[in-house]
Amino acid sequence: MSGATFTALLVEQTEPKTFTRSIVQRHLEDLPEGELLVSVEYSSLNYKDALSATGHPGVSRKFPHTPGIDAAGEVIEDASGTFTAGDPVILTGFDLGMNTPGGLGQRVRVPANWALPLPTGLSLRESMALGTAGLTAGLCVQRLLDAGVTANSGDILVTGATGGVGSLAVGILARAGFRPVAASGKLEAAAFLRELGATDTISREDVLAGAEKPMMRERWAGVVDVVGGDMLAAAIKATHYGGAVTCCGLVGSAELNLNVYPFILRGVSLHGIDSVQCPLAKRQEVWDKLAGPWKLQNLDETVTEIGLDGVEEKIMDLLQGKVTGRTLVNLV
Repeated sequence: MSGATFTALLVEQTEPKTFTRSIVQRHLEDLPEGELLVSVEYSSLNYKDALSATGHPGVSRKFPHTPGIDAAGEVIEDASGTFTAGDPVILTGFDLGMNTPGGLGQRVRVPANWALPLPTGLSLRESMALGTAGLTAGLCVQRLLDAGVTANSGDILVTGATGGVGSLAVGILARAGFRPVAASGKLEAAAFLRELGATDTISREDVLAGAEKPMMRERWAGVVDVVGGDMLAAAIKATHYGGAVTCCGLVGSAELNLNVYPFILRGVSLHGIDSVQCPLAKRQEVWDKLAGPWKLQNLDETVTEIGLDGVEEKIMDLLQGKVTGRTLVNLV
């Protein structure tokens, strides 16, 4: 396969803080060592991809680089023997798209233990309509269930509900029988959120009202928070006795200004959700549910599909908070 080329988005550093992006032809020899070579059919765009594409040192430090923390496609070869040529696989997390060339290129080469077989019930396209955002949302819902929150426990708050993780969390919660309440700064998206299954939509200001108090009125049986900062603190203060809060984002702030009262007086539990190093068995459990009982019937309504030539514009939109739902990248 020596000399074979493929199309990829390439981020290059031209000056210490200056990065350019272009669509180029790359060679298989440009890829790192690894047992598994995959022909990528679909990827997606996440906030982390936008950071990587603009040279954020907390995400990517090796340049030139191809971002893309998500990839789905068919196996070309696997030296480990785990997969055979033609097997459909999903790749998310680990170092993919960070300092290892990722899914915004038509080929990736990675360790075989970064991949999962595509679950029955999902197409490659559907798997990337979900991607890391869907996996993260599913992990949040599963953690609420593991913490004892049930569909009869009460309302579940979802913050940042128009984003990738938030919108999918609303849909998954609804499919699992919960009553998701969607909080967003984009109230014009209320109809979109209700179509996904939100029982109510509220503003950020509604979530934050009274947050200066040590404790707030109990409103939420559980929380899926993708914002962090003051939104997360307010959500915790307003969670029911014995309720659970999942935290998977920091777009608002990485700081958490909070007292211990909700934890020691109401028994509220706070659960951090990580999809990057999540064990394969847990990933498989959630992906199987996303392909089965949690499968979203209106998944296409959350998705905007683009090619590599549309990535530049969407990266800027992501960084400016202008994206609603998911962005699917077609590499075929």
